[in-house]
Amino acid sequence: MARAPDKAGGGQDIGRVPPRLDNGGPVGLCAREEIGGPMQSDQAPLMLSVFPTFAVGGAQVRFVRLAAAFGSAWRHAVIAMDGVRECAERLPRDLAVTFPEVSVAKGDVIGNVRRFRALLRALQPDLLVTHNWGSIEWAMANLLPVARHVHIEDGFGPEERARQLPRRVWTRRVVLRRATVVLPSRTLERLARKVWRLPGERVLYLPNGIDLARFTPRAPSPLPAEPVIGTVAVLRAEKNLGRLLRAVAIARARRPVRLEIVGDGPERAELERLAGELGIAEAVTFHGRQAHPAPFYARFDLVALSSDTEQMPMCVLEGMASGLPVVSTDVGDVRAMVAAENAALIVPKDEAALAEAILRVLDDDALRRRISTANRAKAEAEFDERVMIERYRRLFAGEIGHW
Repeated sequence: MARAPDKAGGGQDIGRVPPRLDNGGPVGLCAREEIGGPMQSDQAPLMLSVFPTFAVGGAQVRFVRLAAAFGSAWRHAVIAMDGVRECAERLPRDLAVTFPEVSVAKGDVIGNVRRFRALLRALQPDLLVTHNWGSIEWAMANLLPVARHVHIEDGFGPEERARQLPRRVWTRRVVLRRATVVLPSRTLERLARKVWRLPGERVLYLPNGIDLARFTPRAPSPLPAEPVIGTVAVLRAEKNLGRLLRAVAIARARRPVRLEIVGDGPERAELERLAGELGIAEAVTFHGRQAHPAPFYARFDLVALSSDTEQMPMCVLEGMASGLPVVSTDVGDVRAMVAAENAALIVPKDEAALAEAILRVLDDDALRRRISTANRAKAEAEFDERVMIERYRRLFAGEIGHW
């Protein structure tokens, strides 16, 4: 399976995988790889979704939820640029999806664009949906349109967490001018309009939603003797879980607390080492990657986020839906996402500030309860997944947005 050489992690072969394509060779289409039951009707329109990776992440999980909701209304083809398809495990068993194969060569922009355009012409999708910078060469391949194009930008990697890279700004400005560009955060929407200078009619703010029924707030009750701080995250550098570990160590000097981390990733070994070095290893539990993290929120007394960069993190939405206070670094849309009662717990990127916010909410039972109620109410009012699904249904059907 062709992989971009700068990506880590092994892939999963779902169904039948065709022979590997050589760089510069003809583009081939894989046989249909069915995940579960019969294919949708061939009369249904085809959506080609391109991801830098199809590992489990916010954009990938959103796609799964949308595909499940759309059912047989769309046929789907999914391309993972790095060959990783972990999130395919979450697709409904009765939904058939194809995984076309095309070779990807890092740095060979012209060759990649040529191969991607050949595949677009072979597949003739009704809709091309690209995700984030890692799929931008597909936008280039569709500059002379083969398909209607929607580009979804969920956020940036560590290379763009401090500033926008000029080359990427200019590339987005040129190749996304004819696409409908969807941004789930107001921060990204402002960037698209003011920095990328995309036509205003092409920019669409569409916030993520949460399945409220899966996250049930607990009945009000006193805190346990050792309250649980929880976080759900991929353990990557930009999540800066080290900052959270240091904040927990500071908080534990004043009162007993525990930290539970749900997720896995390349930083895990270093984080486990750091927990030991800080003397809090016995108070930190690493649960690893969980296919269904919702039940873990019922164990948490508050949700904490320590990232250097985010836009609209699902961990915050899930915490709000679970009726939990959120303590977070002030990144992306987090401050605007949480209820007004929670705003004082959104702090600078500093472990001491995080620790103080954690202690503030744990030491004030009345505040904790007010925030819990307000966060759940805001999740219900503004982030209901059913609303998100309907907006995407209309967008993909061409009923809203500009083409």
